[in-house]
Amino acid sequence: MDIIAALTTEFSLALWQVENTVKLIDEGNTIPFIARYRKEMTGSMDDQQLRELYDRLNYLRNLEERKEQVLHLLEEQNNLTDEIKDKLIAATTLTEVEDIYRPFRPKRRTRATMAEEKGLGPLADILWAQELKMSAEEAAVPFIDIEKGVETASDAIAGACDIIAERVSDDPNCRAWVRNTTWQEGFISSTPSKKAQEGSENSENNQKSKKVGVYDMYFEFTEPIKKIAGHRVLALNRGEKEDWLKVTLEAPIEKILTGLENRLLENNPHTLSLLKTTIADSYKRLSAPAVERELRSTLTEQAEEGAIKVFGENLRQLLMQSPIKDRVVLAIDPGFRTGCKLAVVDETGKVLETGVVYCTIGKETGPSKKILHQCIEKYNANLIAIGNGTASRETEQVIAELLKEFDLSAQYIIVNEAGASVYSASKLGAEEFPNFDVALRSAVSIGRRLQDPLAELVKIDPKSIGVGQYQHDMNQKRLGETLSGVVESCVNSVGVDLNTASPSLLSYVAGITPTVAKHILAYREENGKFTSRKELLKVKKLGPKAFEQCAGFLRIPGAANSLDNTGVHPESYAVAEGFLAHQKEGKSASLEDIAKQLSTGLPTLQDIIKELEKPGRDPREDLPPPILRSDVLSLDDLQEGMILQGTVRNVIDFGAFVDIGVHQDGLVHISQLSDKFIKHPLEAVSVGDVVTVKLLSVDIKRNRISLSMKI
Repeated sequence: MDIIAALTTEFSLALWQVENTVKLIDEGNTIPFIARYRKEMTGSMDDQQLRELYDRLNYLRNLEERKEQVLHLLEEQNNLTDEIKDKLIAATTLTEVEDIYRPFRPKRRTRATMAEEKGLGPLADILWAQELKMSAEEAAVPFIDIEKGVETASDAIAGACDIIAERVSDDPNCRAWVRNTTWQEGFISSTPSKKAQEGSENSENNQKSKKVGVYDMYFEFTEPIKKIAGHRVLALNRGEKEDWLKVTLEAPIEKILTGLENRLLENNPHTLSLLKTTIADSYKRLSAPAVERELRSTLTEQAEEGAIKVFGENLRQLLMQSPIKDRVVLAIDPGFRTGCKLAVVDETGKVLETGVVYCTIGKETGPSKKILHQCIEKYNANLIAIGNGTASRETEQVIAELLKEFDLSAQYIIVNEAGASVYSASKLGAEEFPNFDVALRSAVSIGRRLQDPLAELVKIDPKSIGVGQYQHDMNQKRLGETLSGVVESCVNSVGVDLNTASPSLLSYVAGITPTVAKHILAYREENGKFTSRKELLKVKKLGPKAFEQCAGFLRIPGAANSLDNTGVHPESYAVAEGFLAHQKEGKSASLEDIAKQLSTGLPTLQDIIKELEKPGRDPREDLPPPILRSDVLSLDDLQEGMILQGTVRNVIDFGAFVDIGVHQDGLVHISQLSDKFIKHPLEAVSVGDVVTVKLLSVDIKRNRISLSMKI
């Protein structure tokens, strides 16, 4: 296969774009670097396009490698024919390759292999030829061999039929036809398991009864295989794994058997009935279970890819939320028995003070309010961040009362604390704050993630951030790779302050490994702040290639060369200076002509101009800020028809969850997201969006809020 040509066609790109991109990848360049600084070579392909092409390139290379392996194996077995070789070369998927190799794959001991050992292969050939002029029993007589365990003609026929059944099942064309027919016309169904039935009957067991309620919509569920939504596939998988559901595929059996018979059988009266029975046995015993496994696997892979894509997009929007700069934050990690942990962090994220108040148990909140008021006054903290976990509602009530009682101008916001506990218990959390207990580290994390979501959230495993769906049921390697790519993309699009960035943040910069990130920190601690990008070359294990990849994404505010605080790459400093000199001269010329004069490409020059217009610009500043509150709203305050503002917290396949300030996110179903038809909620909203919603209904008993964006 010509991989370059295949990619060119598949991605609708010019041949030169694909050739250059593959060359850049093979030379060890990172995706962020290629996307940002090699636009002329790629035709300005963006980060996402490049990652998709990179993934497809790897798949096609793995496909070619597997083809070579199979060709080699078949040659060793003396089974390689010109026909098989042509089929392998023409195969476009790994599934096709495995179908071709299936008949020759070394097998465990089966009924067919045991029949082969008894010398019944020739009889299977005779029967399958469908040219008999005698009965099958008469044809089987010469194969009777008591020593081999073939005592009667019936034994011989049964063994030969086992061989034929396996051949039919292994035939690539038959397998592909059965698979496609099942996919196109089959159904996936689920019924309650025995455990679920017992849970429904025994309502005294609240936990079991509650779990049954999660899956009850799937107790009488049937949907066409080719139409089932990804989130339903993942829900069925989880229900089956937890033994609440019994999931099956229902194939059009009669159509499949008739189709196989029409494809394979001739109207020979001596073998027709026998071979029909054999084909039915082949399908029901061998093909159907294997195809069901394959299709379930395909459905799962597709569902996972869809969910991973949604997770990645949600994560991107969360990381790229507008930071709240230049504000001293009082962060609170709410709790009941152990109290609410406090942390005051200044504008740079430095911890000024920590403490504990007990304001969520009992009626007396005066002493706690006094401590909180002192913290606010002492440090001029004008923003309060409250984690949304246990006791969040009670803490919010106390803060709202505090702001009113003392007539404070401060505001508060509920912060999604997903992953804060993971960070606080991590090795990194312990290294940053060795003298803080776990809960105090969580409070610091809550405050810092409000000030700069990206810088703080990179310290946490992306899977723990809480903007996905069924993330623990997915291929963890694939999920991890995708989410890491998203974090890398976000970090490099924003840029990183070389003199303040943590090792966690630095390790996501293109070309910088976790080891090199630690060396950068060690160099900074030993030599003080970096004064120029060139100084990076003095860092241990950061060579010219790593410098090329990372330099443009690192910022040095206050550097002697102001370009060191922009996204202009050092390799283009001469171009930037040349452009500035041209502007001073006041000569009139098109950008195309200027680019030619400066020996650079137009996309690069345009990027340089953007950086010169707004040096040190943070792209997140263009996004809407989060909603700040000063009063509390409860479920009891809600009335149907109310118009509210909220923040999108999570986007899933069937809608979006919106925080309207009552500690229970409301669901905007996909049908209520837009007046226009949309295939997926991401077409209408993203995580972090501030939206206006109408309240459709409130179910206080079940803590369910239904919202609409159709206002």
